[in-house]
Amino acid sequence: MSERLPVISYTFISKSLEDTDQLAAFLAKRSAPGTIITLDGDLGAGKTHFSKSFASYLGVTALVNSPTFTIIKEYEGRMPFYHMDVYRISEDEAADLGLDEYFYGQGATLVEWASIIPDLVPAQRLQIEITVHEDDTRKFICTGYGEPYSAWCRELIQNGVSDNQ
Repeated sequence: MSERLPVISYTFISKSLEDTDQLAAFLAKRSAPGTIITLDGDLGAGKTHFSKSFASYLGVTALVNSPTFTIIKEYEGRMPFYHMDVYRISEDEAADLGLDEYFYGQGATLVEWASIIPDLVPAQRLQIEITVHEDDTRKFICTGYGEPYSAWCRELIQNGVSDNQ
């Protein structure tokens, strides 16, 4: 019988790139080796901007761009940052990449288009779904599966992002 993980969701409305940066900063500040964040949303929703901002708050100084064609890019900051984009591959192809080495490695992992590989992402993670509204605001639904991710969502529910920088 599998253990049931605590699941908590928080909805964040971003009205600007700066708002998105605040959410990325909040999450990066709490990240530790083994952190896993999955990002899903339509093309142009802001996944790569969020990823770049998250990386900068991890202390990454290198240029961070979408790893669409390389699939996985590794960066150095206060800990390694593993940026994945699985948009162009199947779950079977992804299974051959040794993703567990990243997921359970010494860094923080962020996976764009994670819904393509649902059976490969760890059960414990922070899942972020981004939706773009007609007024160009973005809705980030952050769902924490297990700890510490559920605790992050509880903290966001209580205090929002700006009070926790």
